Amino acid sequence: MKTRLRQLWREWGSPVVFALLVTQFGATAVKVDGASMMPALRNGEWLAVPKVEGWAHRAGLGTYQRGDVVVFKPPRAAASEWTHDYRGFPLPWAYRPYLVKRVVALPGDRVRMNRGELYVNGRRVNQDWTLPFWQGLCLDRGSVLANSVAASPGQMEQAEITVPAGHYFVMGDNRSPGGSLDSRVFGPVGMGDIAGRALASVWPLAVPGQATPPCDGQTHPERRVTCGGKTRWNPRMLTPPAGLNELP
Repeated sequence: MKTRLRQLWREWGSPVVFALLVTQFGATAVKVDGASMMPALRNGEWLAVPKVEGWAHRAGLGTYQRGDVVVFKPPRAAASEWTHDYRGFPLPWAYRPYLVKRVVALPGDRVRMNRGELYVNGRRVNQDWTLPFWQGLCLDRGSVLANSVAASPGQMEQAEITVPAGHYFVMGDNRSPGGSLDSRVFGPVGMGDIAGRALASVWPLAVPGQATPPCDGQTHPERRVTCGGKTRWNPRMLTPPAGLNELP
């Protein structure tokens, strides 16, 4: 009997327990939907998000840094971010889908936008990780999103805000007109709404070397991205851009 139990444990029990430990306490995979993080991330990429780190930060152990790519839910008061659609299937209830954006300002930071330029604590941020890409296409300089920020979903179009304690100001890397709905629209995101930091892109294994999004301002731009060029290896660590690391 004991031999049989050992065999069952070896063949079924231990693999199941290991899988549960990995999924519950290790990392989860999150898919990028849309083009709001181009050029850094493309539609359909899968990101590895460590769960333990997210739990630790919510418990007050550690914080996120400028430049981190985070997975989060928008503030509950952001009515425009609730949806009844899940991957094309209608649902009888509304929910807040997880979003993927980049932390650009920390609690206590002062944030403003001016003609597409990001300023943190009065200093213009070197956005070399995204602005040159969009300058060659359709960089947004004149819209509300390019010239204001939000303190909350009900306090939009502010000249400058100070990020509250326990909150982070997040933005997408897409700087085309309407390219990313982020903290410029719904304000800073609370720590409790952040699931975790995306550590790496793990799938697909290979992608076309070039991806050119449309500049028509229409919905679902990810469906009209033109890809080409030599295929390159895609999995990589997601490290913070130098421009955000330079801020004091």
